Amino acid sequence: MNKHLEEYIVEKSLLIVTVISIIIILLIIGFIFIEGMPAIQEVGLIDFVFGMEWSPSNDIYGIFPMIIGTIEMMIVSLVIAIPLSVGCSIFMTEYANTTMNKILKPTIQSLAGIPSVIYGFFGLVVLVPFVRDTFGGTGYSLIVASVILAIMILPTIISVSQDALLAVPSTYKEASLGLGATKWQTIYKVILPSAAPGVITAIILGMGRAIGETMAVIMVAGNVVQIPGSLLEPLRVLTSNIAIEMGYAIGLHYNALFATGIVLLIVIMILVLIADYIGYKSRVQGSGDL
Repeated sequence: MNKHLEEYIVEKSLLIVTVISIIIILLIIGFIFIEGMPAIQEVGLIDFVFGMEWSPSNDIYGIFPMIIGTIEMMIVSLVIAIPLSVGCSIFMTEYANTTMNKILKPTIQSLAGIPSVIYGFFGLVVLVPFVRDTFGGTGYSLIVASVILAIMILPTIISVSQDALLAVPSTYKEASLGLGATKWQTIYKVILPSAAPGVITAIILGMGRAIGETMAVIMVAGNVVQIPGSLLEPLRVLTSNIAIEMGYAIGLHYNALFATGIVLLIVIMILVLIADYIGYKSRVQGSGDL
C-alpha cells in the first residue's frame, strides 16, 4: 500500500510540475504578445516584418535585414558545426578507445559550461583582428559570428549525436559486417541512417542555441542593420537588437522590441517544425527500409 501511495504521489507531483512549466511558458509567450502587439498594430505587420530600415529616433521600425541576418548566421554556423560535431561523435563511438574517450568526453562537456561572454571575448581578441588583417574590413562580420556560434553549439550536437549513435542496436552493425561491408560502409549506410532522428534532434538543439545566443554575437557581429552581402560584412540579429536597445527604449520603441521577440519566436517555431518534419521523414524512411 505504501509503495502504491508513493508511486501515486510521485506521479501527481510530476504532473503538477509539468502543468506549472506549461503555464509559465504560456504566460511568458502571452506577455511578449501583449507588449509587442501595439507596435505591430501601429507600424503594420507588413512594414514591420519586411521593412528595410530600423530607426527608432524617426519611429521607423523594419526588421527584415535582422531576420535575414539571423537566418544567414544560423545556416553558416550549422554548416560549420554539423560536419565537425557528427564526425566527432562518430569517431568517439566507433574509433576512439576507452582512454581517448575518457579524455575527449569531459573536454567536450566542459566547452558547454564556458560562459558565452568568454567565447565572444575570444572572437573579439583573436578572430576579429585575424579577419581584419587577412581579408580587410573591420573584422566584425558574419563569418566571425558564425564561427563563434559553431564552436558554442559543438558540445550540444556532439553529446546528443553520440547518444543517438550508441542507441543503435549492435545487431545492425554485426549483420552489416557479417555481410562483408567495411566498417565505414557500416557506419555510413547502417548506423547513421538508424541514428538519423537522434542526430536531427541534436541539430535542432544546436540550432536553437545558435538563434538564441546574444552576448557573443553582440561582441563580434558589428551590429549594423543591413543584409550582409558577404561573409565579411557586419550584421545585426534579432536577439542582439533586443539586448542592445531594451535598456533605454520607451513607448513605441519599447513595444517594437517586444514585437521583435514575437517575430523571433515565430521564426524559431517555423525552423523547429521544418527540422521535426525532416526527422519524421527520416524515421518513416528508416522504418520502411527495415
